[in-house]
Amino acid sequence: MSIPSSLQRVVDRFERAPRELRVQALLAYAKKVPPLPDELVEDRSDLERVHECQTPFFVATRVGDDGTVHFFFDAPPESPTVRGFAGILHEGLDGLSADEVLAVPPDFYARMGLGEVVSPLRLRGMSAILARLQRQVREASES
Repeated sequence: MSIPSSLQRVVDRFERAPRELRVQALLAYAKKVPPLPDELVEDRSDLERVHECQTPFFVATRVGDDGTVHFFFDAPPESPTVRGFAGILHEGLDGLSADEVLAVPPDFYARMGLGEVVSPLRLRGMSAILARLQRQVREASES
């Protein structure tokens, strides 16, 4: 398992940041989550809920013919830490190959020091988001 360089850059930023700045960084990533495309706003059937999250969080994954993966997230603005994790995943994984996404270790965020600034319940939700993305990528790649 390995962390792709685009995600590693994000991990490194958090790892170097003092504890008190990690929450601010996480909140900054919440603003980086792109809005859903019109087709997902109009027809939400491709969005899958991540039930392990306290927050109503939905994700859709698309794998292009060239194997490039794109992620779409829907989380309320009132949940900035979960949106922040979605922003991290989007910045670090969107546009990569299916193999690169599937190779990300499930606990990659541990080095980021997020356990010092968010609750264990939130960390479980974050882990579930990554697991759901990887499952969707695996299923899309197999079909």
